[in-house]
Amino acid sequence: MTALLSLERLTALRGECPVVDDVTVAVGQGECVGLIGPNGAGKTTLMRAALGLLAAKGASSLTALSPAERARAVAWLPQSRDIAWPMTVQTVVALGRIPHLPRSTKLRPEDQAAVDAALAETGLTGFADRLANQLSGGEQARVLIARALAQQTPLLMVDEPIAGLDPAHQISTMESFAALAREGKSVIVSLHDLGLAARHCTRILMLSQGRLVADGTPAQVLTPERLNEVFGIRVFYESTAQGPIFQPTEVTR
Repeated sequence: MTALLSLERLTALRGECPVVDDVTVAVGQGECVGLIGPNGAGKTTLMRAALGLLAAKGASSLTALSPAERARAVAWLPQSRDIAWPMTVQTVVALGRIPHLPRSTKLRPEDQAAVDAALAETGLTGFADRLANQLSGGEQARVLIARALAQQTPLLMVDEPIAGLDPAHQISTMESFAALAREGKSVIVSLHDLGLAARHCTRILMLSQGRLVADGTPAQVLTPERLNEVFGIRVFYESTAQGPIFQPTEVTR
């Protein structure tokens, strides 16, 4: 299996304190990877360091690429999702095609097709000509998810993309990520909804205090003992014909 991301002993410091501590992991094709952990566990820092956006020790396969190569290898959606400029939704989504365009070239038919597909996937086709900065926060989040999808990279890294979305769009967004994995691409998604992670991710990476404490399938990682130790919660879990039902029920500390 071809690795789309390889991290070797990646460590990111804040002063003398390691925010991400000695993480080694590889993500191959066809994986929908949920990155979970309590607030402050290092999820955002791990992704930013892997992308070369933060200084770090160790190695990341992405930082070995030139900026242009990296933009064609991975699409990045950070937590901050305010759209300040009065651009149409279609224009914002089309920005995802920049890594694939020759300099000073307008959108080609294949680029427009990618934009149209991303708008359709996120339920935004009817919003294409609306000004993105006049949409609600949840709608703006969907616009930026569409921009990342339009980039059509082998790897997609997204930081809490479903925060602020209504339940229907949370589910449809995770379904889109799972579909990309089935097509042979991979997604690394940080999220706090453990139920959606259990239902839609093929693999879970659990961070605690900057360290990778578990890596495996949802059933392997989301054990009662580990959830109590790392999150301080008890959960209800049942495998059903509709998929796993996973619901935190109480705080244990």
